[in-house]
Amino acid sequence: MNGFERRLSARRDELDWLYMELYHDREMLEGLKAMMARAYGGRSESLRRLDKKREADPEWFRAGKMLGVTMYPGLFAGSLKGVEEKLGYLKEQGITYVHLMPLLKMPHPDNDGGYAVEDFNQVDPTLGTNEELSRLAAAMRRRGMSLCLDFVINHTAGTHDWAMRAKAGEREYQDRYICFDSPDIPREMEKTIPDVFPETAPGSFIFVPEMGKYVCSSFHPYQWDLNYHNPAVFHDMVDSMLRLANLGVEVLRIDAVPYLWKEMGTTCRNLPQVHTVMRLIRLITECVCPGVILKGEVVMAPRELAPYFGTADKPECHLLYNASTMATQWSALASGDVRQLKHQLDDLHSLPAHCCFVNYLRCHDDIGWGLNEDYGRALGIDPLAHKKYLYEFFEGSFPGSFARGERYNYNPATQDARTCGTTASLCGIEKGLYEGDEGQVALGVRRDLMMHAAVMCMAGFPMLSSGDEIGQLNGYGYHDDPILREDSRNLHRTPFSWDNAARRTMPGTVQQRLWDGLRQLEKLRAGQPCFGPGAWVTTWDTHNNSVLAIVRRTGDETMACLFNFSGLAQTVWLDGLEGEFSDLISGERACCPSGTLGPYQYQLCLGRKSGC
Repeated sequence: MNGFERRLSARRDELDWLYMELYHDREMLEGLKAMMARAYGGRSESLRRLDKKREADPEWFRAGKMLGVTMYPGLFAGSLKGVEEKLGYLKEQGITYVHLMPLLKMPHPDNDGGYAVEDFNQVDPTLGTNEELSRLAAAMRRRGMSLCLDFVINHTAGTHDWAMRAKAGEREYQDRYICFDSPDIPREMEKTIPDVFPETAPGSFIFVPEMGKYVCSSFHPYQWDLNYHNPAVFHDMVDSMLRLANLGVEVLRIDAVPYLWKEMGTTCRNLPQVHTVMRLIRLITECVCPGVILKGEVVMAPRELAPYFGTADKPECHLLYNASTMATQWSALASGDVRQLKHQLDDLHSLPAHCCFVNYLRCHDDIGWGLNEDYGRALGIDPLAHKKYLYEFFEGSFPGSFARGERYNYNPATQDARTCGTTASLCGIEKGLYEGDEGQVALGVRRDLMMHAAVMCMAGFPMLSSGDEIGQLNGYGYHDDPILREDSRNLHRTPFSWDNAARRTMPGTVQQRLWDGLRQLEKLRAGQPCFGPGAWVTTWDTHNNSVLAIVRRTGDETMACLFNFSGLAQTVWLDGLEGEFSDLISGERACCPSGTLGPYQYQLCLGRKSGC
């Protein structure tokens, strides 16, 4: 019995039951298993060795040494070959996980940053070939890095072969999408389906004149939602996932997970069948390629995220994005008040132990201000007024703001808006450099490092946005590009500056200060047992609304991580943490159990069991 047969034998009953519950087709089920066997047969010996290693260490992605980076390969190095040539730079940075933004064949120019896919089995020719992707993945593995790619599971481009054949009248391919002959059912469904982009792409259906039908299109008109009621869709999408796994992809970032299943009279979000689909995908990858893990894109409140992890016995995603904490952390920086951030982290810490998050400050997308409004009201905060304050503060229009950014997706009816910008620009470095004020620049660097330090100390593992390590600033040139100027997210989707990267070794430069500060944090995280997968993590009361404390404990060590989100010195007192602590950042006595932190100062305070 080979590895695949052994793993399938242990999972066959549940796989069969879930599939038949969803699709009621035994013949199709047997076809799925045959496809899985073929995919296993196509795995290289090196990938099978990786499978064996990961089976022996299923918690590998929780290790303290994990450090991710997300990037557009074209912006970072021009192509997949270019990325391979720059792996030494990423190794120097300590990166163990590289998320390359969408790179599968896409239409140009309308592709939503690559999330409109024309061919799930082919790298976009502007970036390289499948062979180059496989070589890059192998080169990463040799350097201890895992490759993550997006898999856009909810929709295809309107120029995908299936869509083109559907337009040509082929019923088989029309059935792969959610199509109706008249507008009656679509209009009825739109009564309960929330708009994703109410200003730029209102509604959830488009009329396609080539076939005279109304097609579900949740995101943009050039992205057609797939029909997962049709098992052929599920089979072909899983087949494409396994092909990517056999090219060496170790992490599949599953896009727009909550949208997968559509039913009349519902929001078409988070339906039970979504979890059946995700559990099936988890079982399939565990059988064929257990070296691969699943990362779900689920942007919801912390307590609503737990179902996407499944249960400890029947898990779904290995990882989820921590988008909510990103927003709450920036809110804390603007207000100097950490109470909402602490409350949010407490919600996350209350989730079951198998739940694991990817924490980050910035990503390819905007910052959506989806804060906990009920808790905000309990603190006396008006949700709409605070949201307006935040997007005005981070675009730099609010009096006294240090930030520079732009609004995204502003809705004049609701006055809702999101925020775009790089970490360095939002933290004040851009403003200080523009005004030639070294004092402002120094404060911006302190804010930047403090925010990254908080991310690195949270439960889960940190992911950087490429360019943050060298203080990449906003790029305003997109305003002059007719293709890019309508999407303000291009403010922070800019070519990587290798000239600035070279300045990371020049003493006193912004690049050197950020690079060295981040490397210090990254090395501490990789080397301290308190950051291991078994560590107990919680927040702690500091008796100061401007200072966040995260306490990590394992064995005989306790680490109190302190972060001053204020531009003023703040005094803290941590009840119950007695004894001698040393600050691993400065090497001096720590503010634990009591002391004073300078503006935007952070400390990682290590103490032994006898004093804790």
